[in-house]
Amino acid sequence: MDTITLRRFDLADADAMMSWASDPVVTAFTTSEPYESVEPLLAFIRDTVLPHPWFRAICLAGDGPVGEVSVTPTEDRCRAELGIMLARAHWGKGVATAALKRVLATVYANLDGVERVEALVDVDNAAARRALEKAGFQQEAVLRSYCVVKGLLRDMVIYSFISTDTLVE
Repeated sequence: MDTITLRRFDLADADAMMSWASDPVVTAFTTSEPYESVEPLLAFIRDTVLPHPWFRAICLAGDGPVGEVSVTPTEDRCRAELGIMLARAHWGKGVATAALKRVLATVYANLDGVERVEALVDVDNAAARRALEKAGFQQEAVLRSYCVVKGLLRDMVIYSFISTDTLVE
């Protein structure tokens, strides 16, 4: 597997981001709709991604961004919520797991006061659940009828990784 790096986005990454942000299969388990053109995506990058405290591009060695990962502190500053999306061409290759491991190895030093990173995942998103588990996240519970995604009431699984948990090699 190629080396995974995480870096901040810049506006020049919009075309790369379109490869996953415009894909209805990639965005199927998210609350956002796929982007249909680059202009609103540029606005999202400028207004949300760039000022975000921890929103990173997932990059492969010798390639540009192939996905995104964010860790967003909640109002309760000891917790942060993780989100990840990966271009479909890179599914099933260990890229998401490697990116998640890299997140866990660095995020606690970058976000002051965060002791817990948690992820909410649709019960039917088996690949995302598997990637989280391989990266060392612990499943805590199934939250029944937790939220509406694309007009459907969905059950979600909550995962967590605590700053004192052992990192997975």
